Amino acid sequence: MKQFWLIKTEPDNDWSWSDQLKKNIEPWDGVRNYAARKNLQSMKKNDLAFFYHSGKDKCIMGIVKIVKEAYPDPSDKSGKFVMVDVKSFKSFATPVTLSKIKSINELDKMVLVNNSRLSVQPVKKSEWEIICKIAK
Repeated sequence: MKQFWLIKTEPDNDWSWSDQLKKNIEPWDGVRNYAARKNLQSMKKNDLAFFYHSGKDKCIMGIVKIVKEAYPDPSDKSGKFVMVDVKSFKSFATPVTLSKIKSINELDKMVLVNNSRLSVQPVKKSEWEIICKIAK
């Protein structure tokens, strides 16, 4: 069964949606949080994830597809953390802002609203559908 996710990046310092589109397929590495690691380990090939710009933008820019399941992150010297490979899937004509998400009652339980610091988080199917409808 397909699962849905949200992955966060700092576009000014780290990786932006335009960087992702240029590369198309790229490892999602550098995660150093145990809850986020567990979510990376739960991702399956063909799952979809919202690509979220944190920092000043605070918006979902598009969707990536998981094309390679969790494997060791070579940038982690401890050997405890993993990464997945993501592929650009869909750009949103209208990015969905955090303020827009917070304004929708049906999204008030969303992890992004209640634990905004978690860099890799699950998204319920109902939440996914609402956000995709807004983004078009």
